[in-house]
Amino acid sequence: MPDTKLRFFIIKVIMLIMLAAICYRLFNMQVINGEKYREVANNKLVSNIVASAPRGKILDRHGRELVTNKVGYSVAMQSVGLNDDEENAVLKSLIDIMYETGTAFYDELPISYYPYEFTFTDANGDGYTSDEQAEWFKNNKYLDKEITPAMSAEEIINAYKEIYNISDEYDVHTQRKIIGIRYSAQVHGMTATVAYTVADDVSIEAVTRIKENQSGLKGISVINSYVREYTTPGLATHILGRTGKISAEEYEENKGKGYGYNDIIGKQGIEKWAESYLRGVDGTTGSITNIENKSKSAIETEPIPGNYVVLTIDSKLQQVAEESLANNISAIRQSGGENKGSDCNAGAAAVIDVKTGDTLALASYPTYDMTRFNEDYDALLNQEAHPFVNRAVSGMYSPGSTFKPLTAIAAMQTGNLTTSEIINDEGIYRYYSDYQPTCWIWSEYKATHGNQDVTAALENSCNYFFYEVGRRTGIDALSEYASRFGLGELTGIELLEESTGHMASPEYKKQVVKSATSRDWYGGDTLQAAIGQSYSLFTPLQLANYAATIANGGTRYKVNLIKNIRSSVDGTVVREFAPTVLDRIEMNSSVLSAVKNGMKKVVDEGSASSIFSHYQIPIGGKTGTAQVGNGSNNAIFIAYAPFDNPEIAVAVVLEHGVRGTNAGAVAKDILDEYFGLNKQPVQEETDILSKETLVR
Repeated sequence: MPDTKLRFFIIKVIMLIMLAAICYRLFNMQVINGEKYREVANNKLVSNIVASAPRGKILDRHGRELVTNKVGYSVAMQSVGLNDDEENAVLKSLIDIMYETGTAFYDELPISYYPYEFTFTDANGDGYTSDEQAEWFKNNKYLDKEITPAMSAEEIINAYKEIYNISDEYDVHTQRKIIGIRYSAQVHGMTATVAYTVADDVSIEAVTRIKENQSGLKGISVINSYVREYTTPGLATHILGRTGKISAEEYEENKGKGYGYNDIIGKQGIEKWAESYLRGVDGTTGSITNIENKSKSAIETEPIPGNYVVLTIDSKLQQVAEESLANNISAIRQSGGENKGSDCNAGAAAVIDVKTGDTLALASYPTYDMTRFNEDYDALLNQEAHPFVNRAVSGMYSPGSTFKPLTAIAAMQTGNLTTSEIINDEGIYRYYSDYQPTCWIWSEYKATHGNQDVTAALENSCNYFFYEVGRRTGIDALSEYASRFGLGELTGIELLEESTGHMASPEYKKQVVKSATSRDWYGGDTLQAAIGQSYSLFTPLQLANYAATIANGGTRYKVNLIKNIRSSVDGTVVREFAPTVLDRIEMNSSVLSAVKNGMKKVVDEGSASSIFSHYQIPIGGKTGTAQVGNGSNNAIFIAYAPFDNPEIAVAVVLEHGVRGTNAGAVAKDILDEYFGLNKQPVQEETDILSKETLVR
């Protein structure tokens, strides 16, 4: 019995101690530190909303605005504790408004609308989408564990219907739209405090409808945002590039740099390359709701706009280049028959300052209007001519006879040819018993060019001559000089889409030829490489820089697309892109003179004379016609002007353009614009890149 009383006493003491501790804790929280904890409780109701900074403007070399910003509206959603049925009903109402007002919304689920099919794109360019599909299943942490790679697109949609409890009362299209929004919101980490942007650049009509129906759209809000605005829609599209909502993969790569789930990021072109300069510093809007349910909002930090990117491009020259490509390609198609140009549907042009390496124009056809990217995406994606490709830096083409000046330089600089040596064109090149190619004039007319020195051989584009000097020189020397002139080498232009290209070589042939019986390098391969055929593939920009290097006497510059970066705050230069020399090729003056004179004769008396007869500016050029697997030949033309004191170099490629003179017509339009031959003299423009202009 005494033990029992003792135990009860101990329990009472413990309970009294615990009660005293609780009382003290309550007294401390409510009386001693009451105001402090009241403030803490209130502060937990603080909601910080990002005040997005406008991206920097993109301007041409004269300060003309190419890309700016306009204030727009975005639709955002947040988690507000709705159950699945309630959330689906809200999204159904929102979708109806968007459909009726023509508003596009973000949908990142790679499955089409009914009938359901996978819509993976070939992101790595290997010709297949199976690897992208496998990667999506492997790395997508937002998939339910019951969804597996073995499932069809329809089975995955049905699984998501169960995951999100989507009623069959909705039609299949509405079901798919709800799934798309909820999936995308999940991917972008939507929570009660992290909003997900459903749509950008929303019309006033849609905004009005949403606000009128706000009571039935819980968790949906309209916020102010900045939208990219193109001053001349469709101009320089491939250069400027595009922006878009950050993907899950891009977020993982950039979250350490301060990016959020809903940020806009550069996807292509200058928008992507210059992302770190164009992106501004976001501000913050603080929204505070206290315990009496009263709220107030205030800008805590002002956003700082991104820097201005000033391009080397002359927008007027760019417009002429784009229009000329479109007009000449259309004319060739209309006038051509089978294998005579009716299949000409694409091309590119590049214009370079030979003294600095600055890009003055960079045109690719077909192009598209970036302001209609979302609306036209499916149609553009299915076009045979692939308008999304920037052919000027990504298209790879056999150079044809435009390679012959390099063969001549390599032969003479290595001592395999002199400027005065005469080679007799016999029509059929019989050096090899098992491979005897012919000169083009023999193939077409059963005639020959007769005796040719290097200047005449360039004027007449004599294949026989270049077979012989190419054989003497050898593929190793040809490859070395091609590399030094930038053919098959990155130019350094500020575009991540640039392709390297390839110079024909024994090593490269082994990479691309799968048949073990024909992977060896033969003498005939060297003959074809010497006239710009074989396995050589170069970009139009590389061809333009190659022409520029000949024009300036052997100095190969890095190609610049950006002139400078300027602060949007005070207009000061953040970074200057000065001319950069990549190589200096020593050439004897007699060698350079012989090659240049041959190129001048091409336009004065040779294949391009029909285009440049009596031209007001003396120029040097070279036509090229490259055979392709199917259809009409490609047309290539390179040129520089003025001949005696070159300022610019031009390269034009027309896919299935039949003959080099057709490409020369585009080059002439570009030269006419540059030298002011197509218009009356006008007062020189004032450079508007002043501090006052940039700050406004």
